[in-house]
Amino acid sequence: MYIPFYLISNEKEVNKIAKKSKNDSAKGKGAWINSNSLKKAKRLVFDRFEAQQPQCTFGRNGICCKNCFSGPCRIIPGKADYGVCGATADVIVARNLLRHAGAGATCHTDHAKETVLALYEIAEGRAPGYGIKDKDKLLFFAKKLGIKTSGRPIKAIARDLVYEILEDFRRQQGLFIKKEGTYLNWLRIRATKERIKTWAKLGILPVNADAETSHILHQTTMGCDADPVDLLLSVMRIGLVDGYSGLTLATDIQDIIFGTPMPVKSEANLGVLKEDCVNIVVHGHVPILSEKIVEWAKKLNNTAKRVGAKGINVVGICCTGIEVLMRQGIPIAGHVLQQEMAIATGVCDLMIVDLQCIYPAVANIAQCYHTKIVTTIDYVRIPGAIHIPFEVDKADETAKKIVKLAIGNFKNRKKNKIFIPKEKAEVWAGFSVEAIIGALKKVNPKDPLKLLVDAIKSGDVYGVVGIVGCRNPKVWEMKFHEELTKLLIKRNILVVGTGCWAHAAAQEGLLTPEATEKYAGSKLKKFLKVIGQANGLPALPPALHMGSCVDNSRIGVLLGMLADYMKVPIPMLPVACSAPEYMAEKAVAIASFFLALGLTVHINPVPPVTGSELVTKILTKDLEEITGGKVLLAETPEKAAKAIIAHIRKKRKELGLRM
Repeated sequence: MYIPFYLISNEKEVNKIAKKSKNDSAKGKGAWINSNSLKKAKRLVFDRFEAQQPQCTFGRNGICCKNCFSGPCRIIPGKADYGVCGATADVIVARNLLRHAGAGATCHTDHAKETVLALYEIAEGRAPGYGIKDKDKLLFFAKKLGIKTSGRPIKAIARDLVYEILEDFRRQQGLFIKKEGTYLNWLRIRATKERIKTWAKLGILPVNADAETSHILHQTTMGCDADPVDLLLSVMRIGLVDGYSGLTLATDIQDIIFGTPMPVKSEANLGVLKEDCVNIVVHGHVPILSEKIVEWAKKLNNTAKRVGAKGINVVGICCTGIEVLMRQGIPIAGHVLQQEMAIATGVCDLMIVDLQCIYPAVANIAQCYHTKIVTTIDYVRIPGAIHIPFEVDKADETAKKIVKLAIGNFKNRKKNKIFIPKEKAEVWAGFSVEAIIGALKKVNPKDPLKLLVDAIKSGDVYGVVGIVGCRNPKVWEMKFHEELTKLLIKRNILVVGTGCWAHAAAQEGLLTPEATEKYAGSKLKKFLKVIGQANGLPALPPALHMGSCVDNSRIGVLLGMLADYMKVPIPMLPVACSAPEYMAEKAVAIASFFLALGLTVHINPVPPVTGSELVTKILTKDLEEITGGKVLLAETPEKAAKAIIAHIRKKRKELGLRM
């Protein structure tokens, strides 16, 4: 039975249990850490979650409104059916959902702008530490946007590409550039024609990413939109902003700057930390900084040896970790719930963070050890952390300074506070769309996608499911990510995924060729062995690691390619998505994007919409007649798998595919 390490205060008892632990008690849960060193911090994420129980039912059902100061109001059926202004449960739930989606979308559009502006600095020659690694991808997008490429310097083309991208953040009815169009450029060149027609008919094509998110704040204030159906259509619109001006744009520009990921082998879990090395943990989401930290860690490796370390070990938490895993094979230490645990090993010399999913509590935990926390983004500050602003024109100077700070902190470790779990697992990552197509090409060079489509038609690949998103302390102990993945691949369904799912799946050993032999259904196993052996592996993993949270865009691109090849709309494909442990508002925006694409999306824990029968009905039933997508609600891996498989079976039947 799993005994949470944070409940154990006796150091000898912790060590005793740790030695005996040979089962799942340590895997994927941060393993056993000496909590005797955490007395000052008092609480970790699990303790804080318990302290919040019972959580507010009104908030959980979405029927609490704080949008004006006549409130806060809460709907109590039969007693208080209206807010002070007259807003119903339907209005309050829809408004709250739209605000969540809008906040989530801004996370990704801000992320994308960071990368776009970095590309601009590169194009202008003001970022000497960076370059353009995927020139073919840059030229591909430039041609799509009508930019002249022949005979021109690559940086000049990059500059023009940035100008076209930034139109999506300032478009005002032709005021600036007459040819700018009437909706997002990046959506125009990345979405399927069928989807664009559907969105145009619904009137939800976004015009300007920043204006749309600003508009949502206005739309949801007291005295504005009181139509729940219109509010839910706005959720779909902001989903498109997230999908194209956020996710897809960020992925594409990061590929241009840092290179498109290809398959790479590495390791996962807290066991990747090394007692004899300077350990730097990169945490957050934007790879502009983490790529430089990896570079300077290599350059200063000998400096670390001079202070008694064997070298510098860079590991990743959350999506920044995944970004450097995908492109450089850097080990990943853990998902969002494990960020404090990395510090609690006693060997994290420095944790550098950029933005999103960073617990404010990391600074409190760090005070119990020698760990230095470094923040780098102007609008992401944590009391107790060292703030070192990061700018692309000074990237090398700043990265060098931060790595030296970690080296200098190595000597401050306390040996009696060191406890590193032994558990770590092999992981294969780097499965971008280009990497998947490249693997298929080894079997069918002329028509690689035909191989996957034929497998789908025959039933060797019964369907494709994207599993994405966070880890949530509400449900993490049931190992939702891991168990759902196993249940699906057993039924010959290929799983692709991103984000903290990838951390969980990696730690469970699901991202390896061996997992195909152990867990995959016989038909899927046969297909993956053919592809794997053509690429020098026993088999491809049954679950493909496609990247970070912004790389959910890769799932959208892959499904668009399948739809175009099969000459059917995306909603007709035998595919689905799941966010089985979603936590962040970003996940609401991602789900909105997938729903707008026409996908069936399993969401757990149950989102805060059940206080409105109308909103719940629209999302779980009626939306299928509007965009083709719908929400599935299932609170166990078994129920989720059953619902997803039933949906895929229905789509196969409608397409006349082998059952």
